Amino acid sequence: MSEDRRLAVLRAIVQDYVETSEPVGSKALLERHQLGVSAATVRNDMAALEEEGLIAAPHTSAGRIPTDAGYRLFVDRLTTVKPLSGAEKRAISTLLDGAIDLDDVVDRTVRLLASLTRQVAVVQYPSLTRSSVRHIELVPIGATRLLVVLITTTGRVEQRVLETGTDLTDPTAERMLASLRADVNRATVGKTLADAAGGLGELPIQVDPGARGLLAAIAAELTEVLVEQREERVVMAGTSNLVRAGEDFPTSIGPVLEALEEHVVLLKLLGTVTDQGDAVAVRIGAENPYAGLQSTSLVTSGYGAGSDLVAGLGVVGPTRMDYPTTMAAVRAVATYVSRILAD
Repeated sequence: MSEDRRLAVLRAIVQDYVETSEPVGSKALLERHQLGVSAATVRNDMAALEEEGLIAAPHTSAGRIPTDAGYRLFVDRLTTVKPLSGAEKRAISTLLDGAIDLDDVVDRTVRLLASLTRQVAVVQYPSLTRSSVRHIELVPIGATRLLVVLITTTGRVEQRVLETGTDLTDPTAERMLASLRADVNRATVGKTLADAAGGLGELPIQVDPGARGLLAAIAAELTEVLVEQREERVVMAGTSNLVRAGEDFPTSIGPVLEALEEHVVLLKLLGTVTDQGDAVAVRIGAENPYAGLQSTSLVTSGYGAGSDLVAGLGVVGPTRMDYPTTMAAVRAVATYVSRILAD
């Protein structure tokens, strides 16, 4: 049996099983696909695929279904990822272009992914530890209060209100504040948060003595933001999609739902995504290290500002998944979110 023909038969079985959820027999394969061989040859090919552990009989019927190994080979041998339709591309741009801040971007992204793939979508918030400073703004709010705003390259915005004890409406104070704003940004912009904190620590000796007190207060406030430890977060949508696919799970959907509720599990899975670059990764069945997810597949990609990937997103669904379409959706959404953050 030629390898090309074996792969063609496996591909046909995967496609039919994903579409119908019914075990696939040789007769159905010949009716639905132009394999160019006899029924006996297809049966021989299926027997060889079963011997290799790529397909299996779920019960005594003549049909076969793909195994995790069969799905793995199918995904690995994909020569092209099914492109999104024009309508799907417009849906992505229309929904995400209207986002007003990072929280809105994440919320829209997770709902969009769940809608496009009909799976459970998971989006990790950008990690501050991987972020850099984009800009720091100092805004007077009242006579003596100052709003200190930190904006990161991943779109996160942190704000603190500082009581300065200085009349910020005085023209001299306004000029001093403008100078401090420039100094602070020069010392921090483009640096990681840890390096930016160090840069702020060196500033007081570089400015006029009259401004050092205010600068020290600003630097202390910013340093607290920059070094503060934050719990990483993920958001999820589309759990109902998983429930509707309940028949695809061998025993119960319960362990899957329990695993998804453990956000630390999802964070660990998505935490490795940025190491793979902007490629789409697929974990199938037992390849997932958590028992509750070993009846699912996880399709993920990293996203970030330009080439700096800072978080992951993806979908979780049954192994009986339309892999080409799901991979295309995950890749397209990750690319679009990265573009938004870069802008």
